[in-house]
Amino acid sequence: MRAQPKASHFIDGEYVEDAAGTSFESLYPATGEVIAKLHAATPAIVEKAIASAKRAQKEWAALSPTARGRVLKRAAEIVRERNRELSELETLDTGKPIQETIVADPTSGADAFEFFGGIAAAGLNGDYIPLGQDFAFTKRVPLGVCVGIGAWNYPQQIACWKGAPALICGNAMVFKPSENTPLGALKIAEILVEAGLPKGLYNVIQGDRTTGPLLVNHKDVAKVSLTGSVPTGKKVAGAAASDLKHVTMELGGKSPLIVFDDADLESAIGGAMLGNFYSTGQVCSNGTRVFVQKGIKDKFLSRLKERTEKILIGDPMEEATQLGPMVSKAQRDKVLDYIEKGKAEGATLLTGGGIPNDVSGDGYYIQPTVFSDVTDEMTIAREEIFGPVMCVLDFDHEAEVIARGNATEFGLSGGVFTSDITRAHRVVDQLEAGTLWINTYNLAPVEIPFGGSKQSGFGRENSLAALEHYSELKTVYVSMGKVEAPY
Repeated sequence: MRAQPKASHFIDGEYVEDAAGTSFESLYPATGEVIAKLHAATPAIVEKAIASAKRAQKEWAALSPTARGRVLKRAAEIVRERNRELSELETLDTGKPIQETIVADPTSGADAFEFFGGIAAAGLNGDYIPLGQDFAFTKRVPLGVCVGIGAWNYPQQIACWKGAPALICGNAMVFKPSENTPLGALKIAEILVEAGLPKGLYNVIQGDRTTGPLLVNHKDVAKVSLTGSVPTGKKVAGAAASDLKHVTMELGGKSPLIVFDDADLESAIGGAMLGNFYSTGQVCSNGTRVFVQKGIKDKFLSRLKERTEKILIGDPMEEATQLGPMVSKAQRDKVLDYIEKGKAEGATLLTGGGIPNDVSGDGYYIQPTVFSDVTDEMTIAREEIFGPVMCVLDFDHEAEVIARGNATEFGLSGGVFTSDITRAHRVVDQLEAGTLWINTYNLAPVEIPFGGSKQSGFGRENSLAALEHYSELKTVYVSMGKVEAPY
């Protein structure tokens, strides 16, 4: 099984290689098989990518938003036409089941291109401000060259979520995917050029933790958008702050999902499972602390165990497979270590907790795992695990669970399941998080803003709100009379 690209980087509309860069291998998580060999960007590659972006951006910014939107809408069409091909590549990149990638990954990327392409003319309007005889107006102007740094859980989606608002605002983008999932972004760049995007406006370069600083610290970069961990976010934001660059940070979480005793039990369990096991638990917004009111705790756990143990683990390319491997052996080992900590600290292992026996090959598989009797001070309840490990805690009263839900440095997401809609609104109003759900979990259509608070980051992806983070306001005061001066 091979997925070797023409070269490691896509710059100025062409594939580019520089064998002087550190070589690395792309592995298929389901088997451990090498599917591609690439080279990390050298300083020369970084300079080439930024120089071409800087050159192309000026001409692109001079086009009307409608003209720019036309290109993005065509890109959306091409992505949808090639959904199967792109989904299979995403599965090779990440190990996620094809039943997920075919509905959630390139599809979401196409939605982003279509949304931002369609709202360009209205979304980028400024304001007219009457000032008596005089007046002023504002206009949104592009920032220049933007850098996107992607994570490995949704590589194609993130490449589009960052690229679409950047491009529609008149910017250029240099995108660096995770070295664990280097392949999908190259195809997105190809499609954009095919759709009519001028060469140089969307460049993709490969790299590792040494490559990011070359981009973030570059004098010609105006904006950095990162999806990643909190420690990485702190480093990137700190480096960007030294030059006062614009920054968007979409970081980790340890989100509370609260289930009251009047909730629809099956829906709540389904939401908890989607919020912990989808994408093998590798989702930053996952509701990994599931607080269940004591009156329904036993029923909840019994049915949760039954449903979890029916999850079909297997070949990600088989459409019946519901849970694929983790992205890497290192990530699986990290999750297994957290599971051991959970057991050592006294949590009850309800189900899972190890490597499945019935999966062949050398893939990075792990069982969906549920801990009950988890307490707030346990490591598994405080730290982001980023794997299919659900922590179930119990609670008595509303005020108590709100306080406990907020007792974390993170503030990305949260959810509430209850049949009392008044209580639902009351609770989400008090939860300290950027994105919340009522009687569902982890739905993130491009029409709504997505992002966090506290240590989970700042800025927003998607929706009209994203335009504010890829442009800045220019204010013009217009005088209709003569200037009177006291001197």
